[in-house]
Amino acid sequence: MTALAFRAIGQPLRRKEDARLLTGRGRFSDDVALPGQAYAALVRSPHPHAVLRAVDTRAARALPGVLGVFTGADCLADGLQPIPHTPAPQTRYDLTLTAPGGGAIFIGPHHLLPADRARHVGEALVLVVAETAAQALDGAEAVAIDYEPLPFVTEAVAALAHGAPAVWDAVPDNVLVDTRFGDAEATARAFASAAQVVERTFHVGRVTAVALEPRAALGHYDATTDRYTLHAGSGGAVRQKRELAGTLGIEPSRLRVLSHDVGGNFGSKNRPYVEFGLVLWAARKLGRPVKFTATRSEAFLSDYQGRDLVTTVALALDGDGRFLGLRADNVSNVGARCVSLSPLGKGSALITGAYAIPAASLRARAVFTHTMSTQAYRSSGRPEVTFAIERLIDIAARERGLDPVALRRRNLIGADAMPYTNAVGARYDSGTYAANMARAMRLADWDGFPARRAAAARRGRLLGRGLANYVESSIGAPRERVEITVRPEGRVDIVVGTQPSGQGHETSFAQVAADLLGVPVEAIAIVTGDTDVVSVGGGSHSGRSLRHAATVMAKAAPALIDKAKRIAALILDAPLDQIAHDDGCFSAPRRNRGFSLLELAQEAARHTLPVELADGLAVAADNEMHDPVYPNGCAVCEVEIDPETGALDLTRYAAVDDVGRCINPLIVHGQTHGAIAQGVGQALWEACRLDAGSGQVLSGSLLDYAMPRADGLPMLGTEIVEVLSPTNPLGIKAGGEGGTTPALAVVVNAVIDALAPLGVRELAMPVSAGAIWRAIRSAGDGRSQVAPK
Repeated sequence: MTALAFRAIGQPLRRKEDARLLTGRGRFSDDVALPGQAYAALVRSPHPHAVLRAVDTRAARALPGVLGVFTGADCLADGLQPIPHTPAPQTRYDLTLTAPGGGAIFIGPHHLLPADRARHVGEALVLVVAETAAQALDGAEAVAIDYEPLPFVTEAVAALAHGAPAVWDAVPDNVLVDTRFGDAEATARAFASAAQVVERTFHVGRVTAVALEPRAALGHYDATTDRYTLHAGSGGAVRQKRELAGTLGIEPSRLRVLSHDVGGNFGSKNRPYVEFGLVLWAARKLGRPVKFTATRSEAFLSDYQGRDLVTTVALALDGDGRFLGLRADNVSNVGARCVSLSPLGKGSALITGAYAIPAASLRARAVFTHTMSTQAYRSSGRPEVTFAIERLIDIAARERGLDPVALRRRNLIGADAMPYTNAVGARYDSGTYAANMARAMRLADWDGFPARRAAAARRGRLLGRGLANYVESSIGAPRERVEITVRPEGRVDIVVGTQPSGQGHETSFAQVAADLLGVPVEAIAIVTGDTDVVSVGGGSHSGRSLRHAATVMAKAAPALIDKAKRIAALILDAPLDQIAHDDGCFSAPRRNRGFSLLELAQEAARHTLPVELADGLAVAADNEMHDPVYPNGCAVCEVEIDPETGALDLTRYAAVDDVGRCINPLIVHGQTHGAIAQGVGQALWEACRLDAGSGQVLSGSLLDYAMPRADGLPMLGTEIVEVLSPTNPLGIKAGGEGGTTPALAVVVNAVIDALAPLGVRELAMPVSAGAIWRAIRSAGDGRSQVAPK
């Protein structure tokens, strides 16, 4: 009988999956090949808005190796349906977004190929399938399309203007969502009584995920079984199966989706792409597997993108610096089709941040533009509103001559106020916000800053520091299922519906199961991403994965242990009420045998069990969880700027994150580091750029789209706080998104702090060296204010 050697939860175990992934033994979408597969290429629109007057495919069809050329008209003729996106958040406590005047939201039909118009640069218009990838590209170049270019609009504010070009005739003003939250009358009274009001408009611009693995898809149709199979990396195979079956017009049972290893996601792969449906459809029409792999340039054109929120936000304060009220007008650019309203909805609930603001009102709008669709992107919607409130606080402090830390401390929600319902109805479950801020300041050596600033000045440099608190919400799709089977071979198979895209689920999920079941971590195999095995599950998004998986495992574990006791009673020939379960071992008094769970499975395989136990040590459990959790924390950073060139060095960064129960600190610290880099990337370098006159993408490659690099980041100081959430059995919040949430605000606050002596008060992201240099020159030559070298 083998006892459990140690508890796995809370241990910094190295990731089980890394040996496979780092030695080339991973299985990503493009690694999959099937006999006889053909290759797909797409003709993409060069126009942001144009009527497709005629599509001539004759020359393409005549080229060597071309097997088929398919258009939007072909899709309609075959009865293909638009992708049935469900963009509004679905859990019970999400803020409800509605169309103007209430009612259903028009999302813009997302056909696999349009038959009428192109609505953004890079939209897929024609599919070419050939024997080789090169022949498919040749065929795509031979397709001739007669375009009638139309007026277009790419920016959210411009789309709101009277007479702006309409993306959809059904929504002539481009506004698909217009909803108000909070108490407008109470907010008006707060502003009327205020001693100080600060108001600004911020644009948190558009970025793209640049996942390490560009999207790929391989479709297969088996005429014998009349079933389709799709190999495609995603954030949730079960959802992809349901939505793609709807597009093909088939029963979901006729489609199998396989998501193997996924090389990065951050939200960009959570919803189906048109190519996923196209390769399945083409595979049936041609009788051969069809494969599509996006180039990096195609990904820049046609990956779902993130952010793009314009917010006008105002903060009212009394004479003592107490926050009285906040009002905001948020406008989300959803692109040409509405794929997800998560950024608008999630951010709307958190406009007051970590602060006790008694009154707030918000107008939340979403608008169509002639651009690629936006989607949930790491910490969906929360970095945008955190940026707004944290910038306003710094602005208010500077206007009043107050210490920005003292102003924050005066207004933070107290730990004794938890659970706390904010002014728009979000109920924060737990947190120690002031203590987090104090921890972050100690970690960043806050008190040593004046000496560092003086030393920088002696070198002719400007040193600035920023601080930002954050609170974010994690909810996600509410349903999850687990199936646990203890195999006689000495392995525990755990089938769960949330799947990884690099987060280390094979390790952290196994740690939870190890403690719940009393078996070694190495004996547990996590099975995900195959819809013939996984029947229910919400996938990986909104920080839901570990919380939902752990909760449903915690629900299943007692049932498995109870079943194991019944089997042990039969094998040990002992009364059921005498079977003891202690530290993973099953035994009975006056018996000279006992079993671990793994040993019991081996022994059970040698016995003929009664009908009610014939399936052995196997159980399943379903759960539906609607309660959100609210991870929170604080970040501090320092930047050093050369006023002659605008060059910026990020010299210090510290972050404290309350993730609730931390299952694996090594993984959480790693996720925090990556999340910080992602947020800093947007603050300093990353931006999706379009040419205003033509709508063309200017950031279409890694030569044009600047990414964070290791040499641009300092050593990151991170600490984990564990204030357990009362909403789930293990007290888990989330650990994958918190690093991103305050990063935009803390970096810009630091930059403005450095440049304030030169008269610079505002800078739009990304705050590149060129932008800083121009801001310094616009504010007047301040070099005389910098101490000589």
